[in-house]
Amino acid sequence: MRQFLISVALLLILIACNNKKHKVPGEKGGDGEDGEQKEYTINTSINPNNACNNLFLDSSTLSDFFTNDSVSDDIADQMRAFYYARNFEFAWFAPDGITEQGREFWNLNSYEVSSLKDSSFFLKALNKRMPDITTADSMSITPGDKSIIKTELMLSEAFMKFMTKDGKQTSTDDLMKYVPAKKEDIMQSANEVLSDQDGTQNEDAKKAFGLLKEQLKKYYDIAKKGGWQSIAYAHKKLKKGSSSALLPLIKKRLQITGELWQTDTTIVFNDMLDSAVKSFQAGLGYTTDGIITDSLIKDMNIPVQNRIAQLLVNINRARWMPEYTSGRLIVANIPEYALHVYENKQKAFDMNVVVGKEGSGTVIFTGNLTEIVFSPYWNIPPSIVRKEIKPKMDEDPGYLQKEGMEVTGESNGLPIVRQLPGPKNSLGRVKFLFHNSYNIYFHDTPAKNLFNKDKRAYSHGCIRLADPVKMANYLLQDNQLWTPGKIDSAMNNTKEKYVSLKNAVPVIITYYTAWVDETGRLNLRDDIYNHDAAAAAKMFTGQ
Repeated sequence: MRQFLISVALLLILIACNNKKHKVPGEKGGDGEDGEQKEYTINTSINPNNACNNLFLDSSTLSDFFTNDSVSDDIADQMRAFYYARNFEFAWFAPDGITEQGREFWNLNSYEVSSLKDSSFFLKALNKRMPDITTADSMSITPGDKSIIKTELMLSEAFMKFMTKDGKQTSTDDLMKYVPAKKEDIMQSANEVLSDQDGTQNEDAKKAFGLLKEQLKKYYDIAKKGGWQSIAYAHKKLKKGSSSALLPLIKKRLQITGELWQTDTTIVFNDMLDSAVKSFQAGLGYTTDGIITDSLIKDMNIPVQNRIAQLLVNINRARWMPEYTSGRLIVANIPEYALHVYENKQKAFDMNVVVGKEGSGTVIFTGNLTEIVFSPYWNIPPSIVRKEIKPKMDEDPGYLQKEGMEVTGESNGLPIVRQLPGPKNSLGRVKFLFHNSYNIYFHDTPAKNLFNKDKRAYSHGCIRLADPVKMANYLLQDNQLWTPGKIDSAMNNTKEKYVSLKNAVPVIITYYTAWVDETGRLNLRDDIYNHDAAAAAKMFTGQ
């Protein structure tokens, strides 16, 4: 009994040490209505060994920021509670640059402003800082970087205003769910999410969050039962009618995740397995041909804990999902290689796309589509001229003429090259412009064969459309001057033509590798830019 009491006492001391009460006297955000000192709980269990971001503020910077930026008492109070709960760990930056949560919040914030819902929480100074930060190829940040500290605290101020803009009050615990501070075991993190009642801001986020949460429960239960057995590679294609000793294992694997509805231990590839394989392929975005390849077996072998981590990363992203507005909206999901057009919150149509290849990946952002350019010139970026065009010019003096290109000047010893409108133009016959800091837009392409592939990361960063004619006609359908015939003529001209839209169309570029579609099917995709891996390394232990 004595030993038990000693153990309890030690546990209580440990809890007390990890959550210290700190009184803040006589500072903005530190006094109550009657002048009493306020108490904030410091979570000292967060340290450099388990922190998600591993950058920590000096506590005095908060008071300086509140005074210098005239932060309101309410917002200062929320910010102080937020950073005390993080043990002053940065929320939006890590040593390697802005975090995924920082990008997601900035995109959501920008979308809210661009859709003119409410601009009162928007900070103009922050708007000047973020483009350079979000477009940087790489960053190296130290805790003493004054500019980053300023941006960090401005983002948190904007975050507090955003979360209370409709008069809602969000607890510090709920704010921490949006911006995790401490790495956790994957299964522990899953259990906490499954126990969470809500934690999202709008109905669209709630729906996506809830559907993914249902799938998380399914995979969590599978993990608790031991997951699934790894399957050896067949080294040949298996299809309906064939036989293999691997098929009973494959059938069991598909039964565990629900693609196969009945127990079948035979070695024959029958109709039931054919249907199950096609369902599995559809969930991965593959052509549903019912053929089992070693690549498909590799996908089946991905451990259940990896899938749980993938679901958790995307559940975190779903918290930041914007609310779809009335009117038109275009959402392009990079890992899906697809674009979705909504009108008054209803799906109008889908379209396959080609996205940036690894190393020149299409970034995640929001913008407003305002212009269509028919028969466009392609003003080739200097990086492409240096790496690709100039070497070919040196090898073949006639290269530019063959490719329909011309030199229009020189800059820093490098020729300025553009490609003329025509059948060889890399932008195809039309491009669609939406303002952003990344010089990314939608466009046509002469390389139509790429749309026949399941995985389509081939561009230099812009997004190529499978059916640009359909998009042009859709966007101009309310403009009587632009008939289908006139659009076709403009797309096959030798002169570039700009057309402004009457009403800008919001564009959201997303990166979801897990989501539930309209049919209720869980979709899983490859982490083509390693965003999942980077997020998981910050969120989970053992990564």
